[in-house]
Amino acid sequence: MELFTIIGLLAATLTTVSFIPQAIKVIKTKQTKDLSLTMYSAFTLGIFLWLIYGIMTKDAPIIVANVVTAILASIILIMKIKYK
Repeated sequence: MELFTIIGLLAATLTTVSFIPQAIKVIKTKQTKDLSLTMYSAFTLGIFLWLIYGIMTKDAPIIVANVVTAILASIILIMKIKYK
């Protein structure tokens, strides 16, 4: 595996894993008042666009990271809308 692929996978892992604590907290507490709806809406849309880009360029680190991040961000966004 090439160095730039390893760096991409490491970056993707770290940025994706960073959403897990927030998602768990929102799921457990159902508290979303301190989260910005605008930020999570824009962020989730951006993640889906990155996923489309990754699919179009066949870039595995981008695809994997954005699939997982899209799921986590979508959970948080849905909970934010539901418990607003």
